[in-house]
Amino acid sequence: MAAAAACSFYEDMYVQVTENFPGITIDNREYKIFFDTDRFYEQLESYVENYDNDDYFKIKGLYSAVYRRFLDDPRIKEASSLRGQSIGPISFGLKIADENKKPVIYNDEVKGFLYEFMARKINVQRREIAQINPNSFVWIDEPGLSFIFGSFTGYPAEVAKKDYIDFLRLLEGPRGIHLCGNPDWSFLLEGLDLDILSVDVLSNGPIFVKYTDQIREFINRGGILSWGIVPTLTEEFEQESIDSVIGKLEEMWDYLDSRGIPREKLLRQAWIAPARCCLVNTDGNETVEKAFRVLNEVSLRIKEKYGLL
Repeated sequence: MAAAAACSFYEDMYVQVTENFPGITIDNREYKIFFDTDRFYEQLESYVENYDNDDYFKIKGLYSAVYRRFLDDPRIKEASSLRGQSIGPISFGLKIADENKKPVIYNDEVKGFLYEFMARKINVQRREIAQINPNSFVWIDEPGLSFIFGSFTGYPAEVAKKDYIDFLRLLEGPRGIHLCGNPDWSFLLEGLDLDILSVDVLSNGPIFVKYTDQIREFINRGGILSWGIVPTLTEEFEQESIDSVIGKLEEMWDYLDSRGIPREKLLRQAWIAPARCCLVNTDGNETVEKAFRVLNEVSLRIKEKYGLL
């Protein structure tokens, strides 16, 4: 029982990336992550010594028992592609604070290290998945992008944008971002060299599709939009049906088609996905499993309707 309890916090997406991160301490009893600046500088040497050691950056042991089970599951060898996921540097840097309760993103030296460390973690995860299936990628979960460009954050927008562009250049393979919020869509669609953008269109679709010119540019250069439409939170799930979900998707596609983005092109570069991944349901996995069954049915019906099978 103690091992199971200890494992649960290590499945947190912020905790998962902290193994071998200098200055980090995990409090598994209080479910907290601590960062100490002095310890950070003391432990940097180990990072430098292991920079080219992929094993140093792997998600291992307590830090992701579920991830290891996923890699060992023989069924994934039959998948057309595999997706990994990692918390992004902006979200991590805003959430994790130092001994003075200051988010580490505001320490320029730590921030520079953070971007580099995250890139190494993500690249090693992609390489590990690609050994099983070469058609693999890791997308970055970045809820922090929803508010980083506000004037109140103290992280100047132009600096943040440049930092993120430089960070993405460090990544291997397809570059993807997932977030459930409502960020600066212009920046994500046009300002970054993204291959995949995952959007919670169930909540933010009416706003997102208004960025018609930026979506057109993203599609024209081959970008894939992942339309997060199937609710995974119990109350939202109970309010929707397969027909209502498809209807909402088609309403957004109608809007874009009427403004010069052909539906056929949108569909060729579209994925259908759950609306969001931050789940707090009282029924455990039940709603999530139902949501994925609905997701499969929605995908099948759309493929049949538009001749995509």
